[in-house]
Amino acid sequence: MDLTHLHLLLNHFPIVGTALAVALMLWGIFKQNTTTKINAAAILVAMALVSIPVFFTGEPAEETVEHLPGISEAIIHEHEEAAELAIWLMAAAGLAAAAAIVANYRRAASANKLFLLSLVLATITFVAMARVGYYGGQIRHTELQTTGNNLSPTNETPTNQQQGEKEGDDD
Repeated sequence: MDLTHLHLLLNHFPIVGTALAVALMLWGIFKQNTTTKINAAAILVAMALVSIPVFFTGEPAEETVEHLPGISEAIIHEHEEAAELAIWLMAAAGLAAAAAIVANYRRAASANKLFLLSLVLATITFVAMARVGYYGGQIRHTELQTTGNNLSPTNETPTNQQQGEKEGDDD
């Protein structure tokens, strides 16, 4: 397994895990259940940690696909820019969640405010991570690319072989 495989293997965890943490944190706050809030915060910390190798394997993954036919440099760039923002938001959400756990164990009055802060940051982070995933999915899934946008692949002219195959398909 190389770094590209690792990137593709782990990249869904921060998106799905953050959504799960947000839902669980909302439930914990609504039910005023400290154990649920702690579990949600722990998931958020774990997702922040998983995001680190996902982020740092992005460049090797780019190098693997950037020269393949049909790959858009513009989409790769958008994916990379979105990832840079999302990793910082994930770090903030993870740190807030860790601080909430520590404050809770110390019985600090600020624990509930920190759980609420981690919920807000996790919600923003989920949106940012979903955006990263949206652009990342478009890199190899050209069927997801919107035609007419400035991010579409630049290979608009089919090769002679592709033209021949299309003409032969009419039989």
